[in-house]
Amino acid sequence: MMHWSEDQRELRAAIAALGERLGEGHLERDRTGEFSHDNWKLLRESDLFRLPFEERWGGLGQSLTTTLYVLEGLGRACRDAGLSFSATTHMVSTGVPIQRFGSPALKERFLPAVCAGEVIGAHAISEPEAGSDMLSLRTTGRVEDGHLVLNGGKAFVTNGPIADVFVVYVSTGERGSPFGITAVVVERDRPGLTVGTPMAKMGLRTSPLSELFFDDCRVPLENVIGRVGTGFVVFDHVMKWEVLCSFVVNVGEMRARLERVVDYARTREQFGRPIGSHQAVAHRIARMRVATDTARTALYEAARKVEAGEDATVEVATAKLLASEGNLASAVAAVQTFGGYGYMAEYGLEQDLRNAVAGTIYSGTTDIQYSRIATTMGL
Repeated sequence: MMHWSEDQRELRAAIAALGERLGEGHLERDRTGEFSHDNWKLLRESDLFRLPFEERWGGLGQSLTTTLYVLEGLGRACRDAGLSFSATTHMVSTGVPIQRFGSPALKERFLPAVCAGEVIGAHAISEPEAGSDMLSLRTTGRVEDGHLVLNGGKAFVTNGPIADVFVVYVSTGERGSPFGITAVVVERDRPGLTVGTPMAKMGLRTSPLSELFFDDCRVPLENVIGRVGTGFVVFDHVMKWEVLCSFVVNVGEMRARLERVVDYARTREQFGRPIGSHQAVAHRIARMRVATDTARTALYEAARKVEAGEDATVEVATAKLLASEGNLASAVAAVQTFGGYGYMAEYGLEQDLRNAVAGTIYSGTTDIQYSRIATTMGL
């Protein structure tokens, strides 16, 4: 069991206090696919984006586990799951790689604005023919006259329509080689970069998604994160953080959903007694509790190993599996427990279900996680 200090509890409480305001109108925004810039400003004022970054860049200097603890509180308090997803994408996929691998000049140029939420960040890796297989990227970066010249396209870019800066992964060497990938920061106004229109999707609709297109987009080599050819290492580090931070938000959402279902099961009567007194319903809710607690434990254990610099490949993959599949099962159970009301859009539970499906796909599909675990066993 983890014990939290008073300072850690205060950080989480500050986020939780914004929950009602952040979630206000989320059902309507989900219907229209609207990202809330006003609520982004609220998150900026809460200092959420500053959590894991060094104080010299405007951060709060908090640990990975403290960051997870606060993000779990965000998930529990905020009903706008798309906003939470956009926030973690900005913080983890843009700020984390720059802080860990960027040159001093690159950090000075971008991290203060990322920490403050003054810019919105995104990362671009997936392509129409290269999803989880990053060694098959077709978007290329050619070194020429002190620049990286980008050509190709990216798909499924979270925050794409609203982002000011992108961390883009491109092929700069032999395809299939882990030394043939490079990560580079690309500003939205770079000539040769075209941002596609927002894409309609099943869930997380308040977190906008788009394609990117590069046509001889010239980016100074100073924008490269690390060195040319080290993008695979950058991506591996980012993915650990992305899994832990994104899915601990889901754990917070699972906890809030569980509490809502328990309250409903205690008060909703059928056949002369509360539905929670029926064993089938009670066991379904108990499974929700087990899934929530198991996913939470796995995420924090994986975070502990990442912080300690230990190999956490299996732990991160396991945590991702437990959280994503557990969240999906939890959402289905909530809809079933509420019955006809759960199926209605106004209750928001069908929205939870649509959102949860995405978690089994992004950050590496369920099948990919099983493959990673199997590989560590020599299979």
